[in-house]
Amino acid sequence: MARLSLSKSSLSKQSRQLKTYERFLPSLDLKRKQLMAERSKARAHLRDTEESIETLRRRVGEALPMLANHEVELDALVRIREVRLGRENLVGTRLPVLEGVEVEVREYGLLAKPHWVDRVAMELTRMLELQMALRVGRRRLELLEIAVRKVTQRVNLFEKVLIPQTRENIRRIRIALSDAERAAVVRAKIAKGKRAKEGLA
Repeated sequence: MARLSLSKSSLSKQSRQLKTYERFLPSLDLKRKQLMAERSKARAHLRDTEESIETLRRRVGEALPMLANHEVELDALVRIREVRLGRENLVGTRLPVLEGVEVEVREYGLLAKPHWVDRVAMELTRMLELQMALRVGRRRLELLEIAVRKVTQRVNLFEKVLIPQTRENIRRIRIALSDAERAAVVRAKIAKGKRAKEGLA
């Protein structure tokens, strides 16, 4: 670290830095609070999605016990054709947004398959949509966790290091300048006293 210069120009520089840090800190703290609020929402949304998936599994298990019949071919009945993702900029953090999931149901003969296959196709479609929402939600939460961690580190840097250190530097410079000023006054008085004595002699 560079040695601190105990001068008036250094005092001015340190004072400007302190004002900048103190002006920047509230906006940084606000950003952290916004990210933390969004992270809480993302966690709640993720829990809701997981609960929806579990509810759908139970409902399908209860309503369609005939799925245990392996004689009915259901492989590749439903597949994802397209996933549309958007981007959201939240205080400088780019987050994915699920805009839509396009699911394709493979054609099957209505007379060749049991009537309940329609319901299976509908429930599988819903499950694929929920699973994509879950994946995007997890990624969104992961990015928010990283952003909160980074901004918290910056807030701590300002609050616990830069601002206290700058205040301490200002205090040290003021003490040094005050000491130098007192020393100059004392020297001036001594010099004045010497001149007065020389004038008398």
